[in-house]
Amino acid sequence: MERKEQEALYSTIQGFVGKWWNVSDLYPDPCGRTGLQEVSCDFFHGLWHVSAISIGPVYDNSLVCSQCKIFKPPLLDSLEFRSNPHLIGTIPTSIDYLKNLQSLVLLEKGLTGKLPIEPGKLVNLRRLALAGNQITGQIPASIGGLTKLLIFDLSRNNLSGSMLLTLGKLAPLLKLDLSYNNLQEKIPKEIGNLHNVTFLDLRSNNFLGGLVGSIEEMVSLKEMVVSNNPIFGGGLNGIRWENLQNLEIWIFSLTEMGRLRFLGLNDNKLTGNLPKKMAIMPRFR
Repeated sequence: MERKEQEALYSTIQGFVGKWWNVSDLYPDPCGRTGLQEVSCDFFHGLWHVSAISIGPVYDNSLVCSQCKIFKPPLLDSLEFRSNPHLIGTIPTSIDYLKNLQSLVLLEKGLTGKLPIEPGKLVNLRRLALAGNQITGQIPASIGGLTKLLIFDLSRNNLSGSMLLTLGKLAPLLKLDLSYNNLQEKIPKEIGNLHNVTFLDLRSNNFLGGLVGSIEEMVSLKEMVVSNNPIFGGGLNGIRWENLQNLEIWIFSLTEMGRLRFLGLNDNKLTGNLPKKMAIMPRFR
């Protein structure tokens, strides 16, 4: 490994866990005989390069994340920090320079500010999980450019504004979790373009207008949760529920779905009646 990249790696990790962590003495060869458990490396053009960093719970730092020194190893494709409640500040805009990044996981922290996703950046991301922070503002329209994204989890933040039309461009998406935010306005009809999504969670927001008819086009859905949207009204008619044959958990569903085992309709403003056929659903209890 080049000395410049090695020093940047040590500096970055020390920034997260504290300068007391004397990495240069403990791990003089981070990709070899004294390898770091949290760091993975790949051999490329005759040199070792960092390809993944994953750091678990750390409780003794008070880093302001905008002051981090984010380094730019050419092969880094995974950056994960989980359950670090004292990791505070904003996500540095320099993270955009990690052009090969496929997994960005920053869970259960005190991160604030807006999502720094710029158009044309981080286009190789497959997993973006920032749950359990205090991120504010709107979901940036540039998210629609992450066309390789499979997992998108911004749950348990303070996001506001609308659920963007550009989310409909994320055709490969498998999981979409925007629960426990302050999102408003109507669910866009473009959500029907997400034919591969198996898990959709929109609970505990302020969506209005009811479900859009295009929800019937999400034919891969297995779990869908839209409960606890206080001004979420409308009815359940006009949607061809028989299209959602894979749906197993529908927290807020109908009788044509033979696999349905659980139905939750709490904390909404639905109108109309539930169909009598619900009583003979084969797996419903």
